[in-house]
Amino acid sequence: MLAHRLKQARLRAGLSQEKLGKLAGIDPMSASARMNQYERGKHSPDYQLMCRVAEILNTPVSWFYTDDEELARLQEIFFHLDGSVRRPLLIQAESVFSANPPPATKSLAVELSK
Repeated sequence: MLAHRLKQARLRAGLSQEKLGKLAGIDPMSASARMNQYERGKHSPDYQLMCRVAEILNTPVSWFYTDDEELARLQEIFFHLDGSVRRPLLIQAESVFSANPPPATKSLAVELSK
C-alpha cells in the first residue's frame, strides 16, 4: 500500500521522484533511484523518512500505511481541517461510536475489564 500511496501523493503534488527525494534529505545522487525503488515496492523507506515525505506532501503519515480507502480518506480530511473544526468533529464521532460500538469493540472491552 505504501508504494501506491507514495506515488499517488507525489504525482498529486506535481513532484518528480528526484525532487521529492532531495526535499526529503536523500543524497541527490541517489534520490531518484531510491524514490523509484520505494514506489515500486522493491524497498521500504523507514518511518522517519516517511514522516519527512508526509510533511513535504502535506499528508498525514498514517495515510501511507492505511489499507482501507475510506479510512485513508477520512485521515486526509481530518488532517486538513482547522483545529477549531477538528475537536467538534471528534466529539461527534465519539458520540456516534459510543451509540453504535462494533461487536469486536464490545468483546475487547469485556476482555480488558477482566
